[in-house]
Amino acid sequence: MKRRENTMAPFHDRSHEPTGPSSVSDFSSHPPLPATDCDVLIVGGGINGCGIARDLAGRGWRVVLCEKDDLASHTSSASTKLIHGGLRYLEYYEFSLVRKALQEREVLLKSAPHIMWPLRFVMPHDPTDKSLRPAWMIRIGLFMYDHLAKREVLPGSRSIDLRSHAAGAPLKPRFKRGFVYSDGWVDDARLVVLNAIDARTRGAEILTRTRCVHAQRDAGGWTATLEAADGGIRVMRARAVVNAAGPWAESFLRGVAQSARGEALATRHLRLVKGSHIVVPRLFEHDHAYIFQNPDKRIIFAIPYQDEFTLIGTTDIELNGDDPGAARIGEEEIAYLCMQASRYFDKPVKPADVVWTYSGVRPLLDDASGDPSAVTRDYMLESNTAAAPLLSVWGGKITTFRKLAEDAADEVGKMLGQSSAQRPPWTDGAFLAGGDLSAWIGAATRPDDDFERFVAAVQARHAWLDAALARRLARAYGARVAELLGDAQSMADMGEAVAPGLHERELRFLQESEWALSADDVLWRRSKLGLRYTAEEHAQVAAWLQARVKNNSYMINGKR
Repeated sequence: MKRRENTMAPFHDRSHEPTGPSSVSDFSSHPPLPATDCDVLIVGGGINGCGIARDLAGRGWRVVLCEKDDLASHTSSASTKLIHGGLRYLEYYEFSLVRKALQEREVLLKSAPHIMWPLRFVMPHDPTDKSLRPAWMIRIGLFMYDHLAKREVLPGSRSIDLRSHAAGAPLKPRFKRGFVYSDGWVDDARLVVLNAIDARTRGAEILTRTRCVHAQRDAGGWTATLEAADGGIRVMRARAVVNAAGPWAESFLRGVAQSARGEALATRHLRLVKGSHIVVPRLFEHDHAYIFQNPDKRIIFAIPYQDEFTLIGTTDIELNGDDPGAARIGEEEIAYLCMQASRYFDKPVKPADVVWTYSGVRPLLDDASGDPSAVTRDYMLESNTAAAPLLSVWGGKITTFRKLAEDAADEVGKMLGQSSAQRPPWTDGAFLAGGDLSAWIGAATRPDDDFERFVAAVQARHAWLDAALARRLARAYGARVAELLGDAQSMADMGEAVAPGLHERELRFLQESEWALSADDVLWRRSKLGLRYTAEEHAQVAAWLQARVKNNSYMINGKR
């Protein structure tokens, strides 16, 4: 299979994306609109920004979020896609972070069982290999991992005999024993979109392809200038600003946001660490993932991916002065991941096997650690109330996004004069968009079992759907599949197949309700269909979408 180039990765060349009428709001390429008011302007449409928008909107605050590209264009679609406590962080004594993440695992799994599910991890062990942690250390670590937080869904860890367990079959014969433990999997880009949808449902305005080019602070609030992809300008007034710009959080404070006297507002430094992944044809048949220990003390994962593939990652390479948006995997990273995986798999993994790669940049707080792998993945919220409120989000990981958003909403409310008792937290136990399957299956039991019952219900209600398509739509949209299918009674009602398995009805739905405008939005973030499509099929999807954008026949935020 031919390797997909990085132009199809989450960091991509935007020169081919639509530049016609903007989807983002009532922008005009002529005079600026009159200033409008909101309580909170959030800059950044990754998982933290969208999570905060959702939480704040659910508490009744008037929220506007702007994102310079598509939702989850960068770090939030380039993760290893795990809902996990971070077993290796125990070695760095990050007990608070691990516990917080472990507590969040099952909260998240229950909130959206269509895009998140439990996953068992196998750690092979060879006692003669002195580069591996000793078995006693692993057992202590797994005991702590099992008991730092309450578990209701995920089973605990145990030792296994790889000579008889299915996970041993693809490994080198020297690995005779191993350990198994639980974490979870998430479709990271869809997680961001579901938060944005929920935020919009609760009243937030989500402006994609909209750059905040200037934010001026005074005692009474912020005056922000937003620029759409077509050059349209909107000036708006906000009582508070949340800086959730991820890798650009520091540069936002150094160049865009200014005090009343025109001074930059940055107080901290970020360390930008590139993490790259490779995707190869499926290396094993079972449904477990692997965690491999490397001689350099780092770890990599090998994870079942999109049924036909295996995802391997990640690397940790510090970026110095590079544009985060230009991050791409290097040949040395591909070689490293192949080499480390080949230490374990009986069949070597070669660079020629790679069919797709992607890279993301993790914005980590600079803690003066020499090793990028050792830099904390915990988050910090920095409040600045010298004039109008400013909250900056530093660091974080996808597993703790909900708790980060809750803490941020508490802090923003406090800065705006409302306590969390007056506007209480609400997301713990709440479903994300499409996550409530009860109308289809009744009471929830286990997230993974619930999803299988849901798939069966979708297939029973829409027997005309191909089984593979029904499963894909159920996985992507959850209970929102009812909105997508509407009154469709046959495949003819799905419209023309623009590419194999991708019909006009779904493309319209993605444009009208999920901010998708380009082929990359659809094929690499709203789905991973790009893994299966040829360049010609990718071009067909792009042409269909561009024609609709050009004709301005889509709807975003409820407005045509």
